[in-house]
Amino acid sequence: MSIVLGIVRRNLRLFFRDRLNVFFSLLSGLILFLLYALFLARLQVDGLATTLPDATQAQIAAFVDSWMLSGIVLLTTVTSGIGALSTLVDDRATGRFADFLVAPIRRTHLVLGYLVSSVIVALIMSSVILVLTIGYLGVLRGFWMPVTTIAVSAGVMILCCAAFTALAAFGASFLRTSGAYSAFATVLGTILGFVAGAYIPVGSLPDGVASTINALPFAQGAMLLRRPFTDETLRAVTGGDAQAAESLRQFYGIDLYVGSAMVPVWLAVGVLLAVAIGFAALSAGRIRALLR
Repeated sequence: MSIVLGIVRRNLRLFFRDRLNVFFSLLSGLILFLLYALFLARLQVDGLATTLPDATQAQIAAFVDSWMLSGIVLLTTVTSGIGALSTLVDDRATGRFADFLVAPIRRTHLVLGYLVSSVIVALIMSSVILVLTIGYLGVLRGFWMPVTTIAVSAGVMILCCAAFTALAAFGASFLRTSGAYSAFATVLGTILGFVAGAYIPVGSLPDGVASTINALPFAQGAMLLRRPFTDETLRAVTGGDAQAAESLRQFYGIDLYVGSAMVPVWLAVGVLLAVAIGFAALSAGRIRALLR
Protein backbone atom coordinates (compact mmCIF):
# COMPACT_ATOMS: atom_id res chain seq x y z
CA MET A 1 0.00 0.00 0.00
CA SER A 2 2.89 2.40 0.73
CA ILE A 3 4.10 1.95 -2.85
CA VAL A 4 0.67 2.82 -4.22
CA LEU A 5 0.51 5.91 -2.01
CA GLY A 6 3.95 6.94 -3.19
CA ILE A 7 2.90 6.69 -6.83
CA VAL A 8 -0.29 8.61 -6.07
CA ARG A 9 1.67 11.41 -4.38
CA ARG A 10 4.08 11.56 -7.30
CA ASN A 11 1.25 11.84 -9.84
CA LEU A 12 -0.56 14.48 -7.79
CA ARG A 13 2.59 16.59 -7.57
CA LEU A 14 3.15 16.35 -11.32
CA PHE A 15 -0.44 17.41 -12.04
CA PHE A 16 -0.68 20.37 -9.68
CA ARG A 17 2.82 21.55 -10.54
CA ASP A 18 1.68 22.10 -14.13
CA ARG A 19 -0.59 25.11 -13.70
CA LEU A 20 -1.50 25.20 -17.37
CA ASN A 21 -2.74 21.62 -17.16
CA VAL A 22 -4.85 22.54 -14.12
CA PHE A 23 -6.31 25.50 -16.02
CA PHE A 24 -7.21 23.45 -19.07
CA SER A 25 -8.86 20.89 -16.80
CA LEU A 26 -11.33 23.63 -15.84
CA LEU A 27 -11.55 25.22 -19.28
CA SER A 28 -14.79 23.54 -20.39
CA GLY A 29 -16.58 24.68 -17.26
CA LEU A 30 -15.16 28.19 -17.68
CA ILE A 31 -16.31 28.33 -21.32
CA LEU A 32 -19.80 27.22 -20.29
CA PHE A 33 -19.94 29.86 -17.56
CA LEU A 34 -18.83 32.61 -19.95
CA LEU A 35 -21.28 31.53 -22.65
CA TYR A 36 -24.03 31.46 -20.06
CA ALA A 37 -23.16 34.84 -18.56
CA LEU A 38 -22.80 36.55 -21.96
CA PHE A 39 -25.54 34.93 -24.05
CA LEU A 40 -27.42 31.93 -22.75
CA ALA A 41 -28.68 33.36 -19.46
CA ARG A 42 -30.69 36.15 -21.07
CA LEU A 43 -32.21 33.79 -23.61
CA GLN A 44 -33.32 31.32 -20.94
CA VAL A 45 -34.61 33.96 -18.53
CA ASP A 46 -36.56 35.81 -21.24
CA GLY A 47 -38.07 32.57 -22.51
CA LEU A 48 -39.20 31.49 -19.05
CA ALA A 49 -40.54 34.97 -18.25
CA THR A 50 -42.95 34.54 -21.17
CA THR A 51 -43.87 30.98 -20.22
CA LEU A 52 -44.21 31.69 -16.48
CA PRO A 53 -45.63 35.22 -16.17
CA ASP A 54 -46.38 34.76 -12.45
CA ALA A 55 -42.75 34.04 -11.57
CA THR A 56 -40.47 36.88 -10.57
CA GLN A 57 -37.27 37.72 -12.39
CA ALA A 58 -35.26 36.66 -9.34
CA GLN A 59 -36.99 33.27 -9.15
CA ILE A 60 -36.40 32.61 -12.84
CA ALA A 61 -32.75 33.66 -12.64
CA ALA A 62 -32.20 31.41 -9.61
CA PHE A 63 -33.67 28.41 -11.42
CA VAL A 64 -31.65 28.97 -14.59
CA ASP A 65 -28.49 29.52 -12.53
CA SER A 66 -28.99 26.31 -10.57
CA TRP A 67 -29.55 24.38 -13.81
CA MET A 68 -26.44 25.83 -15.46
CA LEU A 69 -24.15 25.48 -12.44
CA SER A 70 -24.98 21.79 -12.08
CA GLY A 71 -23.75 21.39 -15.65
CA ILE A 72 -20.45 23.06 -14.77
CA VAL A 73 -19.94 20.64 -11.87
CA LEU A 74 -20.66 17.73 -14.22
CA LEU A 75 -18.17 18.99 -16.82
CA THR A 76 -15.50 19.35 -14.14
CA THR A 77 -15.91 15.74 -13.00
CA VAL A 78 -14.95 14.69 -16.52
CA THR A 79 -12.34 17.20 -17.64
CA SER A 80 -10.34 17.24 -14.40
CA GLY A 81 -9.94 13.47 -14.52
CA ILE A 82 -8.85 13.71 -18.14
CA GLY A 83 -6.26 16.32 -17.20
CA ALA A 84 -4.86 14.13 -14.43
CA LEU A 85 -4.44 11.21 -16.82
CA SER A 86 -1.96 13.23 -18.88
CA THR A 87 0.69 11.86 -16.49
CA LEU A 88 -0.01 8.36 -17.77
CA VAL A 89 0.37 9.42 -21.39
CA ASP A 90 3.51 11.45 -20.65
CA ASP A 91 5.13 8.49 -18.88
CA ARG A 92 4.42 6.31 -21.86
CA ALA A 93 5.61 8.89 -24.41
CA THR A 94 8.86 9.68 -22.57
CA GLY A 95 9.74 6.07 -21.85
CA ARG A 96 9.39 6.28 -18.07
CA PHE A 97 7.53 3.00 -18.20
CA ALA A 98 10.89 1.34 -18.88
CA ASP A 99 12.21 2.76 -15.60
CA PHE A 100 9.20 1.40 -13.73
CA LEU A 101 9.69 -2.04 -15.25
CA VAL A 102 13.19 -2.40 -13.85
CA ALA A 103 12.16 -1.05 -10.42
CA PRO A 104 10.89 -3.40 -7.70
CA ILE A 105 7.30 -2.25 -8.24
CA ARG A 106 4.43 -4.55 -9.05
CA ARG A 107 2.42 -3.65 -12.12
CA THR A 108 -0.76 -3.73 -10.05
CA HIS A 109 0.65 -0.98 -7.83
CA LEU A 110 1.38 1.20 -10.85
CA VAL A 111 -2.10 0.70 -12.26
CA LEU A 112 -3.71 1.58 -8.93
CA GLY A 113 -1.44 4.60 -8.59
CA TYR A 114 -2.53 6.06 -11.92
CA LEU A 115 -6.24 5.37 -11.43
CA VAL A 116 -6.43 6.47 -7.78
CA SER A 117 -4.46 9.69 -8.34
CA SER A 118 -6.66 10.63 -11.30
CA VAL A 119 -9.85 10.08 -9.30
CA ILE A 120 -8.42 12.13 -6.41
CA VAL A 121 -7.63 15.01 -8.77
CA ALA A 122 -11.16 14.86 -10.18
CA LEU A 123 -12.60 14.87 -6.65
CA ILE A 124 -10.47 17.83 -5.53
CA MET A 125 -11.21 19.98 -8.55
CA SER A 126 -14.90 19.08 -8.62
CA SER A 127 -15.24 19.77 -4.89
CA VAL A 128 -13.77 23.24 -5.37
CA ILE A 129 -16.24 23.96 -8.17
CA LEU A 130 -19.13 22.55 -6.11
CA VAL A 131 -18.28 24.88 -3.20
CA LEU A 132 -18.02 27.85 -5.56
CA THR A 133 -21.37 27.10 -7.19
CA ILE A 134 -23.07 26.76 -3.80
CA GLY A 135 -21.58 30.10 -2.75
CA TYR A 136 -22.60 31.71 -6.04
CA LEU A 137 -26.23 30.65 -5.63
CA GLY A 138 -26.29 31.74 -2.00
CA VAL A 139 -24.56 35.11 -2.30
CA LEU A 140 -25.92 36.31 -5.66
CA ARG A 141 -29.31 34.59 -5.76
CA GLY A 142 -30.14 34.26 -2.07
CA PHE A 143 -30.62 30.50 -2.45
CA TRP A 144 -28.63 28.45 0.05
CA MET A 145 -28.77 24.73 -0.59
CA PRO A 146 -29.77 22.66 2.46
CA VAL A 147 -27.13 20.39 3.99
CA THR A 148 -28.99 17.27 2.83
CA THR A 149 -29.10 18.60 -0.73
CA ILE A 150 -25.39 19.36 -0.64
CA ALA A 151 -24.70 15.83 0.63
CA VAL A 152 -26.72 14.30 -2.23
CA SER A 153 -24.94 16.50 -4.77
CA ALA A 154 -21.55 15.52 -3.31
CA GLY A 155 -22.44 11.84 -3.50
CA VAL A 156 -23.44 12.15 -7.16
CA MET A 157 -20.26 14.14 -7.84
CA ILE A 158 -18.10 11.37 -6.35
CA LEU A 159 -19.87 8.75 -8.45
CA CYS A 160 -19.41 10.82 -11.61
CA CYS A 161 -15.71 11.38 -10.87
CA ALA A 162 -15.12 7.65 -10.49
CA ALA A 163 -17.14 6.70 -13.57
CA PHE A 164 -15.84 9.29 -16.00
CA THR A 165 -12.22 9.04 -14.87
CA ALA A 166 -12.33 5.28 -15.45
CA LEU A 167 -13.84 5.89 -18.88
CA ALA A 168 -11.20 8.51 -19.72
CA ALA A 169 -8.42 6.20 -18.52
CA PHE A 170 -9.56 3.55 -20.98
CA GLY A 171 -9.41 6.07 -23.82
CA ALA A 172 -6.04 7.42 -22.70
CA SER A 173 -4.53 3.94 -22.69
CA PHE A 174 -4.75 3.87 -26.50
CA LEU A 175 -2.88 7.15 -27.01
CA ARG A 176 0.90 7.14 -27.46
CA THR A 177 1.82 10.84 -27.53
CA SER A 178 1.07 13.94 -25.50
CA GLY A 179 -0.11 15.72 -28.64
CA ALA A 180 -2.65 13.04 -29.41
CA TYR A 181 -3.87 13.15 -25.84
CA SER A 182 -4.20 16.94 -25.89
CA ALA A 183 -6.31 16.68 -29.04
CA PHE A 184 -8.40 13.94 -27.42
CA ALA A 185 -9.00 16.06 -24.31
CA THR A 186 -9.85 19.15 -26.36
CA VAL A 187 -12.35 17.39 -28.59
CA LEU A 188 -13.98 15.58 -25.69
CA GLY A 189 -14.23 18.72 -23.58
CA THR A 190 -15.78 20.62 -26.51
CA ILE A 191 -18.51 18.14 -27.34
CA LEU A 192 -19.23 17.07 -23.78
CA GLY A 193 -21.27 20.17 -22.99
CA PHE A 194 -23.65 19.33 -25.82
CA VAL A 195 -23.74 15.61 -25.03
CA ALA A 196 -24.58 16.33 -21.37
CA GLY A 197 -27.18 18.94 -22.34
CA ALA A 198 -25.25 21.67 -20.53
CA TYR A 199 -25.03 24.30 -23.30
CA ILE A 200 -28.64 24.13 -24.41
CA PRO A 201 -31.63 22.37 -22.80
CA VAL A 202 -32.13 18.89 -24.14
CA GLY A 203 -35.80 19.67 -24.73
CA SER A 204 -34.87 22.08 -27.53
CA LEU A 205 -33.31 19.25 -29.55
CA PRO A 206 -35.14 16.93 -31.97
CA ASP A 207 -36.70 13.91 -30.25
CA GLY A 208 -34.33 11.38 -31.81
CA VAL A 209 -31.23 13.39 -30.87
CA ALA A 210 -32.57 14.01 -27.37
CA SER A 211 -33.27 10.30 -26.83
CA THR A 212 -29.78 9.37 -28.00
CA ILE A 213 -28.15 11.90 -25.68
CA ASN A 214 -30.34 10.87 -22.75
CA ALA A 215 -29.21 7.27 -23.13
CA LEU A 216 -25.56 8.24 -22.53
CA PRO A 217 -24.03 8.20 -19.04
CA PHE A 218 -22.96 11.86 -19.30
CA ALA A 219 -26.55 13.06 -19.59
CA GLN A 220 -27.61 10.72 -16.80
CA GLY A 221 -24.89 12.05 -14.52
CA ALA A 222 -26.04 15.58 -15.34
CA MET A 223 -29.62 14.59 -14.50
CA LEU A 224 -28.58 13.26 -11.10
CA LEU A 225 -26.81 16.56 -10.34
CA ARG A 226 -29.61 18.76 -11.65
CA ARG A 227 -32.22 17.19 -9.39
CA PRO A 228 -30.81 18.37 -6.05
CA PHE A 229 -29.54 21.65 -7.53
CA THR A 230 -32.92 22.68 -8.96
CA ASP A 231 -35.27 21.09 -6.44
CA GLU A 232 -36.19 24.25 -4.51
CA THR A 233 -35.67 26.75 -7.33
CA LEU A 234 -37.98 24.75 -9.62
CA ARG A 235 -40.65 24.67 -6.92
CA ALA A 236 -40.36 28.41 -6.45
CA VAL A 237 -40.43 29.34 -10.13
CA THR A 238 -43.51 27.21 -10.87
CA GLY A 239 -45.40 28.20 -7.72
CA GLY A 240 -46.25 24.57 -7.02
CA ASP A 241 -47.93 24.06 -10.42
CA ALA A 242 -47.36 20.34 -11.06
CA GLN A 243 -47.97 20.56 -14.81
CA ALA A 244 -45.56 23.47 -15.28
CA ALA A 245 -42.95 21.71 -13.13
CA GLU A 246 -43.23 18.51 -15.17
CA SER A 247 -42.82 20.43 -18.42
CA LEU A 248 -39.72 22.23 -17.17
CA ARG A 249 -38.23 19.04 -15.74
CA GLN A 250 -38.43 17.37 -19.13
CA PHE A 251 -37.30 20.40 -21.15
CA TYR A 252 -34.24 21.09 -18.97
CA GLY A 253 -33.15 17.47 -18.57
CA ILE A 254 -34.07 17.16 -14.90
CA ASP A 255 -36.13 14.17 -16.01
CA LEU A 256 -34.68 12.21 -18.92
CA TYR A 257 -36.70 10.34 -21.51
CA VAL A 258 -35.48 7.78 -24.01
CA GLY A 259 -38.34 7.66 -26.42
CA SER A 260 -41.43 7.65 -24.22
CA ALA A 261 -39.73 5.90 -21.28
CA MET A 262 -38.41 7.99 -18.41
CA VAL A 263 -34.95 7.11 -17.09
CA PRO A 264 -35.37 6.37 -13.34
CA VAL A 265 -32.81 7.52 -10.81
CA TRP A 266 -31.87 3.96 -9.82
CA LEU A 267 -31.07 3.11 -13.45
CA ALA A 268 -28.89 6.20 -13.91
CA VAL A 269 -27.00 5.34 -10.72
CA GLY A 270 -26.62 1.75 -11.92
CA VAL A 271 -25.27 2.89 -15.28
CA LEU A 272 -22.65 5.10 -13.64
CA LEU A 273 -21.64 2.31 -11.26
CA ALA A 274 -21.32 -0.08 -14.19
CA VAL A 275 -19.20 2.45 -16.11
CA ALA A 276 -16.97 3.01 -13.06
CA ILE A 277 -16.41 -0.68 -12.35
CA GLY A 278 -16.35 -1.93 -15.93
CA PHE A 279 -14.02 0.68 -17.38
CA ALA A 280 -11.78 0.62 -14.32
CA ALA A 281 -11.24 -3.08 -14.98
CA LEU A 282 -10.73 -2.51 -18.72
CA SER A 283 -8.36 0.40 -18.06
CA ALA A 284 -6.36 -1.66 -15.57
CA GLY A 285 -5.99 -4.42 -18.14
CA ARG A 286 -4.88 -1.96 -20.82
CA ILE A 287 -2.32 -0.24 -18.56
CA ARG A 288 -0.92 -3.58 -17.42
CA ALA A 289 -0.50 -4.53 -21.08
CA LEU A 290 1.43 -1.30 -21.72
CA LEU A 291 3.84 -2.17 -18.93
CA ARG A 292 4.90 -5.46 -20.46
